[in-house]
Amino acid sequence: MTEVSDILSRMQEVMGALPGMDRRCDLQIHTVDSFTKEGVHYRKLLFSPEPGDRCPAWLLEPESGQNGAAMVCLHQTTPLGKDEPAGLGGTAHCRYAYELAQKGYVTFAPDYPGFGEYHIDPYAMGYKSSSMKGIWNHLRSVDFLAAWPGVDPGRIGVIGHSLGGYNALFLGAFDPRVRLVVSSCGFTRFTKTDCEGKSSPGDLTDWGHPANMPLIRSRFGARAENMPFDFPDVLMAIAPRPLFVNAPTQDFMNLEGVKECFARVASSYALHQAGDRLQSIHPSCKHDFPPEAREAAYEFIAKML
Repeated sequence: MTEVSDILSRMQEVMGALPGMDRRCDLQIHTVDSFTKEGVHYRKLLFSPEPGDRCPAWLLEPESGQNGAAMVCLHQTTPLGKDEPAGLGGTAHCRYAYELAQKGYVTFAPDYPGFGEYHIDPYAMGYKSSSMKGIWNHLRSVDFLAAWPGVDPGRIGVIGHSLGGYNALFLGAFDPRVRLVVSSCGFTRFTKTDCEGKSSPGDLTDWGHPANMPLIRSRFGARAENMPFDFPDVLMAIAPRPLFVNAPTQDFMNLEGVKECFARVASSYALHQAGDRLQSIHPSCKHDFPPEAREAAYEFIAKML
């Protein structure tokens, strides 16, 4: 069976190296704003993932009935960034930070580099990809939640849709403290990728965008067959921790490729007698996280976290 360390090494060939302890500074938390909405207390924060950097985020806490668990909530590709999962704009289908807070979870929604209020250049900071800067910031988000009053450090998970869907997987792969991963519309096999129907399968041009991993274009020719890792590897790095996937039947993230990934990782879950920790749902829709899929995800979180 492939070692997790080997998978992470191959991912770093594409994303650049995971930062070392020299970047793990004090979080220097500063509250910018706070208010209460429908039983949820909001704090708008700035925190320091590394020296000289200030990342905006929302911390949401239930006013009553907190259950001790917490979720990092990663937004999709939207100019609103963190505001959408916090329920402060955008589609109601992606306000999972707000909905989970209503259910008793502490939720933390940071901006991804280049979105919301977070206008930084990861490349000027020495990163080889925005993906790795995102991973580092999300690791520091786990640091934040693990130290927050009322949060059990052993009950922290991550959820995301689209951009947030694959970054949730990346965080789960790199941080074993993440005990549960929910990914909506976040992946398919690289071999099934066709730039949202605009090209032939295996074309990874979109994955090589500066908001993701530019080395996919410059070093690996934007072709799946040249890649040192694929999403079955990412799922293997998470196994056997609980993993829930929303993969709609009409999504441009090819469903057959998602099922191939599941087939590859299912043996690992079976080996650990943890088949119930691996779950997928396939609603009849396009690139979306509809109510029935979110409710299934929330039931999974309640059971597994």
